[in-house]
Amino acid sequence: MVEAKDARRLRIGVDVGGTNTDGVILDPQAASTPGKGILAWHKAPTTANPSDGINNVIDAMFQSAKISPNEVASVTIGTTHFVNAVVERDAARLSKVAVVRLCGPFSKHVPPCVDWPDDMRQLILGHSSLLKGGLEVDGTVISDIDPAQIREECAAIRSKGIKSIVVNGVFSPIDIVELQEERAAEIIKAELPDCDVVCSKDIANLGFLERENASILNASILAFARMTIRSFQEPFKTLGLRCPIFFTQNDGTVLTGDGAARLPIRTFSSGPTNSMRGAAFLAHGMLSEAVMVVDIGGTTTDVGLLQANGFPRQQAAYSELAGIRMNFSCPDVKSIGLGGGSVVRTNDPLTIGPDSIGRKLTQDSLVFGGNVLTATDCTVQTKLHLDVGDGSLVKGILSAEECEAFQDLVRRKLEKAIDTMKTSPDEIPVLLVGGGAVIAPDELKGASRVLKPKWSQVANAIGAAVARVSVVVDTVQSTETRSTSEWFEEVSQRAIQKTIAAGALPSSVEVVEKDALPLQYIAHKTRFIVRAAGDFDPSRSHSALLLPEQSSGGPQNTSEFENTANRVPAEVFTAKASQELDLYAYRPKVVNRVWYVSETDLSWITTGCYILGTGGGGSPYSSMIRLRSDLRKGAIVRIVHPHDLKDDDQVGCGGGVGSPTVGIEKLAADELMEAQNELYKICPRPATHMIAIEIGGANGLGGMQLAASSYMNVPAVDGDWMGRAYPTKWQTTPVVFNERSPIWSPISMSDGNGNVVVMPKASSDRQVERIMRAALCEMGSHTGCAEAPVSGAETKRWVVEHTISQSWRIGRAVARARRENRVDNVAETIIEECGGRSAGKVLWKGKIIGVERRLRSGYVYGECMIEGANVRGDDVPTARGKTEPSFQGIIKIPFKNENIAVLRMGKASGEEEQADVLAIVPDLITVIDAHNGEAIGTPEYRYGLLVVVLGLAASDKWTSTERGIQLGGPESFGFDHLKYTPLGVFEKPKSVIDEYDEQS
Repeated sequence: MVEAKDARRLRIGVDVGGTNTDGVILDPQAASTPGKGILAWHKAPTTANPSDGINNVIDAMFQSAKISPNEVASVTIGTTHFVNAVVERDAARLSKVAVVRLCGPFSKHVPPCVDWPDDMRQLILGHSSLLKGGLEVDGTVISDIDPAQIREECAAIRSKGIKSIVVNGVFSPIDIVELQEERAAEIIKAELPDCDVVCSKDIANLGFLERENASILNASILAFARMTIRSFQEPFKTLGLRCPIFFTQNDGTVLTGDGAARLPIRTFSSGPTNSMRGAAFLAHGMLSEAVMVVDIGGTTTDVGLLQANGFPRQQAAYSELAGIRMNFSCPDVKSIGLGGGSVVRTNDPLTIGPDSIGRKLTQDSLVFGGNVLTATDCTVQTKLHLDVGDGSLVKGILSAEECEAFQDLVRRKLEKAIDTMKTSPDEIPVLLVGGGAVIAPDELKGASRVLKPKWSQVANAIGAAVARVSVVVDTVQSTETRSTSEWFEEVSQRAIQKTIAAGALPSSVEVVEKDALPLQYIAHKTRFIVRAAGDFDPSRSHSALLLPEQSSGGPQNTSEFENTANRVPAEVFTAKASQELDLYAYRPKVVNRVWYVSETDLSWITTGCYILGTGGGGSPYSSMIRLRSDLRKGAIVRIVHPHDLKDDDQVGCGGGVGSPTVGIEKLAADELMEAQNELYKICPRPATHMIAIEIGGANGLGGMQLAASSYMNVPAVDGDWMGRAYPTKWQTTPVVFNERSPIWSPISMSDGNGNVVVMPKASSDRQVERIMRAALCEMGSHTGCAEAPVSGAETKRWVVEHTISQSWRIGRAVARARRENRVDNVAETIIEECGGRSAGKVLWKGKIIGVERRLRSGYVYGECMIEGANVRGDDVPTARGKTEPSFQGIIKIPFKNENIAVLRMGKASGEEEQADVLAIVPDLITVIDAHNGEAIGTPEYRYGLLVVVLGLAASDKWTSTERGIQLGGPESFGFDHLKYTPLGVFEKPKSVIDEYDEQS
């Protein structure tokens, strides 16, 4: 008999947590009714075999609601099983992985898993190879793949018994013509038919190393995911369900069972998202705006912002899991130690948590006959109508004053968490969900209203049931002959079609997010990011969406996992607890006025370099990883004081030139060293020392990297030619002094792929810049450059002194702030390290509310709007006893790769006014993430980020002469109508060598 077309209409949502398995049966056609279409719900303990718990929950709901399996259109499951396998470093569930890079000569200095914790790298990485292949940013090939080379690697992988393989190609996410990853995967599958092959472009977007990391984790849990998903499907056969089975992703959308078996990493962090989506569903009809969801459990409270488009706000560009950095999107959630099981201590003052009795709440808390005072006990005493446990057991436990203190502390903790996650000081609706929501008050400051919807205790299961289908398209395209709007239309249509193909109902699909990012130094190139989403289409073939009964590649059940030969027992990787670095006792190694850089020093210098980058210079992360690897291989990084140079010493210089977007995808080959090698074929004397062209950003490590290389093996100078980051070579202190011109000739540039440009002579430094930038566009938009050396005497006159020391001190300040949980005042600490309050100031604290970008002459110009807000997360008392932001109004930061100025907007017209200039170049303006103290580069500015804007006085090498202010000030950026006024008095950075020399 053929079923009626609308017979299958019900959706089941199941959330398999570590403690409980929650379920709900939902009728979407009745979602707008008072009952929300919720026909049944059930909560039961998670079982040792999760499929038993799923079976119990669904069967209980069927029995209570008298529902037939034939009425169910879909089942959606949310689970933490896959992410737990990684977090717990479970050797029985993580497979060895082989990594095949299609990169040509690039990325060889940063091999796979180089930035992983040692135990995770040993546990997972089984083989790696760097082969021909990869694309430039414009789609041209670095080199084509070599099938014979790939087959040779397959033989090596086969000999090691590895069954999971990752293929990662340079710029593969934009490869829609060459299809290098796909072609390589087909060759591997033909050679190794029993293996799983993961193409990195299917996992994440631009960001070579981070995408590869995510792909490796995905490959490592494939076999376990297949077995787990198959076991999850077992109850459905028993219960008579014949419908599609989906799994929730971390962005609030769904994967088919087959999709989850191929891409299990996309289920990571889906739990908080399910709660947020479920809460929004329960409040549907009452809200049509962004809403703050507060999920209170037994141990923690998770707070996240659900945007007006129905999707949770995501974290910044990078996320981290088990110490592994990825560019895989995760929901932006703040967790605090507050829950129903939080331990309450009636000391003076009264405290709540962060420790909790968690799952033992019904055994150990007072209202259930235990002997531990918890937040639930206090709530039962203060809310007499609450039907939880035996209220008589807590009668009189707290005094009236203690009851009031308890309620006030819960309220303030929640208000702080909510304020941190808000994107403006305006009030916002707050939805309370979770079993611990009973401890929350009915009113919260900063909330336009507080809602505690019915069925909130199973909001996570509801979120799974209502999850949508979504696809993101991230691509780079040329705007030379087609406008941005035309490309948006094409990319949007591509996203819509891919969403429909993923299982969405065509009539429901819409574009919910889009962004355009012009690429620096690349003519007519823009990165387009578009997300489309739609409702699940129940008319799709049911059997096609089920995971096959059997599939090749890996174990099929738990016992096989335990006995697989290529796993290493987890106990092998049980590391002894290492002694934590004492940040206050640590001393850098300085002997005979030579500073020998350690990994700790390098880490701090890296943090400081990006902060001194003033928004530009590119992230120094990959450069840090490379230099750290060199240190571990025995390289020695030496730094000397600029005043210790001899007058006839030769101080060379070099660094990367090009687009930061290209830099995060096409990791360095040997272009820096090749440029130096070619330069010294025409320079009469070799360099005796190296110096960084700019301390800001990735090039801040360039001088040390070159100096420590086996080719040069010379010391680096503690200084640079900018004291920050600037977009052009003529914005350097040797040009400011103008003692000879041009200073940057001869010069050489290499793309690392066999192409070199050498300019023996030039008419001016500005002409050097124009010619090299023109060549840059034809050389892959990211190159290594080498500048002619200058004498030691010239260096001592021109150098911005001790900027490596300054970076080190800034990085140490950030590390200390994190250790002390005082990131809230990290900007003030940085100022103290850079000369004190007279040398810098906190210019603003708030949230980014708008970003505009445009490309002109290869540079990205733009504006960042920041609304004042309290970013500290604590109370700022006022005369009324309330709290309010420390900064009020809106500022604008215009930028040309780097930040140019901080302008307070006029209250009436929004026009820039002379009196409203809070800071302007050449003074340093840097934007810091208020959550972790790290610098945020201009490519990373995005709506909703909570930030601190820091201003530091520029070096007197820029400000002591009219020429310096002309070259580095507002006029050089086209802001002729604004006058430079110093924000403070420059204080020369304190030398690490002077302070810590063991001979002093």
